[in-house]
Amino acid sequence: MSEALTKDTFIEKVFDYEKNSEWKFSGTLPAVVDFWAPWCGPCKMVGPIIDELSDEMKGQVNFYKVNTDIEQELAGVFGIRSIPSLLFIPKEGQPMMAAGALPKNELKKIISENLLTAPNA
Repeated sequence: MSEALTKDTFIEKVFDYEKNSEWKFSGTLPAVVDFWAPWCGPCKMVGPIIDELSDEMKGQVNFYKVNTDIEQELAGVFGIRSIPSLLFIPKEGQPMMAAGALPKNELKKIISENLLTAPNA
């Protein structure tokens, strides 16, 4: 099951954007952050997929959710204009953002190719 993040837990587990202007990932495993809202239809399709992947990839990738209605500051920091938006965070290097409801096989492919392979491998 993915974990819901507040601003404070986001700063602790993902990125302290108040202290760092440059990207500096705080996590120990690669991560996926799902920016969503309860009223968003496509988000309701992506949510269960994120939870399934969270179970399937336990110990390899951490999955988080940010409710943009509640955590408006976080959404603003990342320039979220449409939801769902997914932030893919490798252990090393820059994160990448994907907007829209992606099917499970596409999400798995992005995660495998960008988060689970070593850079320059």
